[in-house]
Amino acid sequence: MNVIDLILYAMAFPALAAVTNGIFRNSPNLRDGITLALAVLTFLIVVTIYSITGNETTEPVALLDMLPGVPLAFNVEPLGLLFALVASGLWVVTHLYGIGYMRGHHEGHQARFFACFGIAISSVMGIAFASNMLTLFLFYEVLTLSTYPLVAHHGTPEAIRGARIYLSILIGTSIALQLTAIVWTWVLAGTLDFRLGGILEGHVAGPIVAVLLGLYAFGIGKAALMPFHRWLPAAMVAPTPVSALLHAVAVVKAGVFTMLKVGVYIFGIDFLAQTGASEWLMWLAAFSILAASIVAMTKDNLKARLAYSTVSQLSYITLGMALATSMGVLGGGLHIAMHALGKITLFMCAGAILVGAHKSEISQMTGLGRVMPITFGAFLIGALSIIGLPPLGGSWSKWLLIVGAADAGQQIMIAVLMISSLLNIAYLLPIVGRGFFLSDPANAGPVKEAPFLCWAPPAFTAACCLAVFFYAGDIVDFLSPIAGHGPETVAGVSE
Repeated sequence: MNVIDLILYAMAFPALAAVTNGIFRNSPNLRDGITLALAVLTFLIVVTIYSITGNETTEPVALLDMLPGVPLAFNVEPLGLLFALVASGLWVVTHLYGIGYMRGHHEGHQARFFACFGIAISSVMGIAFASNMLTLFLFYEVLTLSTYPLVAHHGTPEAIRGARIYLSILIGTSIALQLTAIVWTWVLAGTLDFRLGGILEGHVAGPIVAVLLGLYAFGIGKAALMPFHRWLPAAMVAPTPVSALLHAVAVVKAGVFTMLKVGVYIFGIDFLAQTGASEWLMWLAAFSILAASIVAMTKDNLKARLAYSTVSQLSYITLGMALATSMGVLGGGLHIAMHALGKITLFMCAGAILVGAHKSEISQMTGLGRVMPITFGAFLIGALSIIGLPPLGGSWSKWLLIVGAADAGQQIMIAVLMISSLLNIAYLLPIVGRGFFLSDPANAGPVKEAPFLCWAPPAFTAACCLAVFFYAGDIVDFLSPIAGHGPETVAGVSE
């Protein structure tokens, strides 16, 4: 079986899961069992692609022409394959968690919920393996549309309002800004193919480079760059498995993945460095990192606090691209995986607390760690990884970003990353401290962890946060071609 067939299967199986959820909507065990099997198969297919290609870039395979010289086409390259591995692997975990949460919380319309999940993952596979910008854009929009019903799932006025904000910002930025940038790129370069080193050098110069980059940066609304970030907190009205999907598996990762693809394969990091066109974006990313962290500290609702944490953490990846250095790009790519594991752990723990203790406000969680030790222990590990404390995976991606800032001569950016880690401590660790070290008679009593499928998935991803610390060098070596060189010892990460 060739690689293009495997790519199509990786896209088809999640779509098939959406269909089977509709067919077997009244048989929950059969429906969820088939979906789980298809999720596992999707992950195994992506692993098979990895076993065939490694970190090599394959030739694009065109299925049909959308524009002259712009086909609907797919290929494999390291950054996209890493994204596909993360998304398909975490789909398995998120689906198991979703079963436990949706049943434990007695949610309605579960078949529709998991069907939309399948369409979203199918579109993510299309984004990951797209070989040109227009192909990526099409699946990017499918992802937006398929997740709208998930955000609006509860059907309350608050949910509908949040979903409208979600859809209006993401569709508005895509059509008005990103599509404009794509058409402009095609006019300038005559192609939209992803090529290492970029396609714009020699076709555009001067301030226009920064303007075009701005259209892409703000047009990629899923990256939640300020001021186009409001959709992300608004989407917190959705059930917690949706929050895990939005923040770790699919939507925001599709945004920052697209940001890196544009920087590496449309502009080229050398071209950005030579022109200085990304310097303004670097400062905006730094502002987003700090401002979102400060806002997070003011939120008492746990999911709202984690939402603003995500806005901050996504800007780490944008900053890595904007630094226009090899280490910055590698740090941004590594942070896609490390943040995914840490943040999905935190959101699944938030859902487990809601199911097990019916608490959503941090001020209500005093002493809960004593009766939900597994959930709060997993939350602690995920939080420490987000903070960047060894021996957890998040420490390596932050380290590479710091090295990238040093390579660019941006000492202020190093300070921003350091201050951000301190702010991470300020808004994450008090949650754990309140749970374990303070007491509240209202929350005392026997252990009352949420159902098994609510606490086991975050316990697993917390363990993964620890495990990936020891394999970060392998991930960096795998990503090294996107920085324009082969595997080597990178800033002490690889051995």
